[in-house]
Amino acid sequence: MGMGNNKPDERTALLIDECEKELLKVIEPKFVYRVFDVAHKENGVEVIGTPLFLGGNDICRHLEGCSKCVLFAATISSGVDRKLRAYEAEDMAKAMIADCLASAAVEQVCDIVDNTVKEKLSGYNQTWRFSPGYGDLPISVQRVFLDVLNAQKFIGLNATENNILTPRKSVTAIIGLSENEISKGRRGCACCNMREVCQFRKRGDHCGF
Repeated sequence: MGMGNNKPDERTALLIDECEKELLKVIEPKFVYRVFDVAHKENGVEVIGTPLFLGGNDICRHLEGCSKCVLFAATISSGVDRKLRAYEAEDMAKAMIADCLASAAVEQVCDIVDNTVKEKLSGYNQTWRFSPGYGDLPISVQRVFLDVLNAQKFIGLNATENNILTPRKSVTAIIGLSENEISKGRRGCACCNMREVCQFRKRGDHCGF
C-alpha cells in the first residue's frame, strides 16, 4: 500500500484489521477453468474447438512449445464491489486499504488455480499466467474468453462493452502446458500479475523478474 518496508502506524494498522474483517464477510472466492489444445499460427494462437484466437507476438512467445493451454477466470464476488463503493463514498483511507486487500485476495484465488492445475495436470510443465491486455494480447478478447468458459453461469463473471470485468476484482488468464521444460524468460512489468500494487514500480525500480 505504498509503505515499502515501513510498518503502518497504529491507526493504519487498526484500519487494515477492520477492513480485512469486513471484507472477509463478503468475499466469495470462485473460479472456473478449462483445458484446450492450441494451434500456433504466424500472428497468434488458436484455441482449438472455440472461437477464441489469441493474437500477438507476446502470447506466441508465452505459449511457445505448449501443446495445450488452460483458460481460467477467478473472482471474489460482487459483494466486494459493493463494499468498495461504500468505502469510496464514506472513507477514502479505508477505500484504498480495502482495494489493496481485495487485489491480494483475488491473486490468492489465482494461486489456488495454479496449484489445482499443477495437481490435476502433473504430467505437464506450466507457464505463469498471462491475461488479456498484457503485452500486445488485445483486451478485446475478454468477452469471447468468458463465453468459452461460460463464466457468467458458473461464477457470475461478465465483461462490459469496454471489456472491463465485473465484478471488478476478478481475473482472466491463460496458462500454457508443455510436455517439455519451459524456459524461464524475464516477464517484465507489463506481464506481471502484481504490477498494480508493486512497490518496486512505485519507486521507479524493477524486481528483476
